This record gives sequence, structure tokens and C-alpha cells, in this order.
Amino acid sequence: MPDIIFMLLIFFMVTTVLREYEGLNVFLPQARKIERLESKRHTSHIFVSKDGLISIDDKIIPIDNVKHVMYDKRVADPQLTVSLKADKDATMELIGNMHNELREADALKINYSSKVAAPS
Repeated sequence: MPDIIFMLLIFFMVTTVLREYEGLNVFLPQARKIERLESKRHTSHIFVSKDGLISIDDKIIPIDNVKHVMYDKRVADPQLTVSLKADKDATMELIGNMHNELREADALKINYSSKVAAPS
């Protein structure tokens, strides 16, 4: 009996696929000093592409809906931190509009994602 349970355990461990969402095709800017996000538990990931596409937790939405979606997320989780992953070629107008939408949704804890720059 234990050998059957062990075989089933091995089977499910091997066949289970852990899905990792990559988000939109975003090339992050580089920074010299980076701090890791303390906890991924209360985090909502927002991807902003250079084309103006916005993805919040696997769903592509128009910028006009960011305020409503993030407000609902903040109500559900008051400790929510926004991880903003904006393309390095995204316009500052788009990033500014994102800030305004997040401010209106009272999502004020924002983490900006970047890559580590090569040492010079």
C-alpha cells in the first residue's frame, strides 16, 4: 500500500506544471541599486508595455479601468503592494497616467521593477 501511495505522489509531482506568468513583453530599465520585494504574498503585478498595453494579474485592461480594478483589489487586500513593471521605452505620459489611476484607487504602495545594471 505505501508503495502505491509513493508512486502516485511521484506521478503527480512529475506531471504537475507550475504556471509562471511572464506578463507582457516588457524590457525593464536598469538600475545600480536594487532591493527585493519583501513579500510576494500581498502583491499585484502590473505590466506596462511600450505600446501602451496594461496587464494586471494576467488580464489585459484599458488604462481607464485600472482605477476600478485596483480599488477592488485594495478593498479585498488592504496590505496590497503594486509591483509596476514598465517597459524602458514606455512614455512618461503613460507612466504618469498609471500613477494617477493608482492614486485614485488609493494604491499608494508601489514597487518599481528593474534589472541590475552591469558594473561600470
